[in-house]
Amino acid sequence: MLQVTFHGAAETVTGSQHLLDMDGTQLLLDCGLFQGRRSESFARNRLPPYAVQQVQAVLLSHAHTDHSANLPTLARLGFSGKVHCTHATRDLAALMLRDSAKIQVSDTEFVNKIRRRRHEPPVEPLYLPEHAEAVLGSLQGHAYEEKIAVLPGVAATCYDAGHILGSASIVCQLGTARGLRTIGFSGDLGRNDMPILRDPVELDTELDLLIMEGTYGNRQHEKPADAVEALAAVVRRVCESGGKLIIPAFAVGRAQELTYWLHRLMEAGRVPRIPVFVDSPLASGVSKVFGEHSAIFDEETLAFIGTQPQGALRFKELTYVGSADESRALNERSGPYIVISASGMCEAGRILHHLRNNIGDPRNLILIVSWQAEHTLGRRLVERQPMVRIFGEEFALRAQVQVINGLSAHADQAGLLRWAGALRGRVKQVALVHGEPDALQALRAQMLAAGFPNVHIPKMHETLQIP
Repeated sequence: MLQVTFHGAAETVTGSQHLLDMDGTQLLLDCGLFQGRRSESFARNRLPPYAVQQVQAVLLSHAHTDHSANLPTLARLGFSGKVHCTHATRDLAALMLRDSAKIQVSDTEFVNKIRRRRHEPPVEPLYLPEHAEAVLGSLQGHAYEEKIAVLPGVAATCYDAGHILGSASIVCQLGTARGLRTIGFSGDLGRNDMPILRDPVELDTELDLLIMEGTYGNRQHEKPADAVEALAAVVRRVCESGGKLIIPAFAVGRAQELTYWLHRLMEAGRVPRIPVFVDSPLASGVSKVFGEHSAIFDEETLAFIGTQPQGALRFKELTYVGSADESRALNERSGPYIVISASGMCEAGRILHHLRNNIGDPRNLILIVSWQAEHTLGRRLVERQPMVRIFGEEFALRAQVQVINGLSAHADQAGLLRWAGALRGRVKQVALVHGEPDALQALRAQMLAAGFPNVHIPKMHETLQIP
C-alpha cells in the first residue's frame, strides 16, 4: 500500500515535510523548519511525529529554510540515508545548514543571557553544528531531468521549478505491490519572466497524485516592473530622509534578486548611488554559489553579466559584510544606506539586531519583500503592530513599514493555474499544501472549476491513500 502523510506545510506555509510510505519503504519529500510561535516551533521541529530511523531517503526540492533546514534534526535522531537534490541545491544546502546550526547556537546563547537576568531556565538549541555536518555527507547532487535511483523500486526526476537557484519540481515513480505509481511534487514554483532564473518547467506525465504548493493561491502579484519601480521609490524616499532602509530577505534567492535589481537601478541612474550592505555571511556565500552555477541563469541575466566585469551580483557600492563586529558597526553608521539581512521572516540571524537598533527611528524604513507566516515577527511588522517583541524584549515600532509583493519568487494564482494546466486530465488526485487556508481554498475552487478531480486540502498529519 502507498500512502502519503503531510507532516508539515499543511494549511500553513512553513515546515514542508511529506512522508511517503510504500509497503514499509519510507522516504521524505523535504524536511523544513516550521516557523511561527517560538515555543510551538521548537516543539514541532525538535521531535518529528514519525520514526526517523525508518526513513530511508529524502528528496529535497530546494534549499530554503522551510524546506531543508530541519535535516540536521534527522541526523540528530539517527537518520543515515541519502538526501537527493539538484547540484545547485546541494551546494546551497551545504551553506544553509551550517549557517542554520550556527544561528541555532548563537541565538540560543543571546536569549539565555536575557533569561538568566530574569532568573528563567535556559533553553537548548534545536541542533548543533555537528548534526549539520553529519547530514551534509548524505547530500547527493543531480542534474535536472536526470533519472535518480533513490531506493530499490523508487526513482525520481527533478525539473526546474524557477523559484530559487536549483529549485525543483520532483516526479517520483514507485513500484508498489499493486504496480507502478507516480507522484508529482511541485516544490515551490517560481514566476515566469523574472530575473536570473529560467521559467518553471511544466510537468509532462500521468500522475496518481500531485502535491502542489498554493502559497499565493488567492492573490495576483504586481507586475515585476511595477514592483521594481516601487523599490526604486523606496530607495529615493530613504535617501531624502537620510534614514536606513532595512530589508529582511531570505539569504537564498531573495537577497540575490534584490542585489541584482539595485545594481540595475543604479546602473540606469534611477536611484542614487548609496552604500548597500548584504549583512549575512550565508547570503555572501550563496552569491558565490550563484556565480558557480551561472549556466542555469536565464538569457537576460547572462546578457547583463556580459556588460559587467564584476558580474551581476557585485558592484562598487555593494559590500558583503563578514564579521559580527562589522555588522554591529553598521548601527553606528549614519544613513542613508541599505542593509539586506537574513532571515526573511525576521525569526533569526542578524536582521533581528538591525531591527532592534533601528525600529524606533521614524526616518528608517523596513521593507518587506517576502511572504510572512503567521505568528512571525515579520508578520507583526506587516500588520504594523505598535509594539513588537525582539529577543524577548518589547520595542515600539516607529520606523516606516512598506510591503512590496511583486518581487515574490512564488507564482501567484494565475501562475499556479498556468503551471497546473499542463497536467489537466492527467492527474487522479491533487493535494494542496504550503499555503494558508484561505489561499488553498481559493486555489482549490479554481482547480475544480478547471476540471481537476479530487482536489484535497490535507490537515496536519493527515494520511492520504494512493490506490
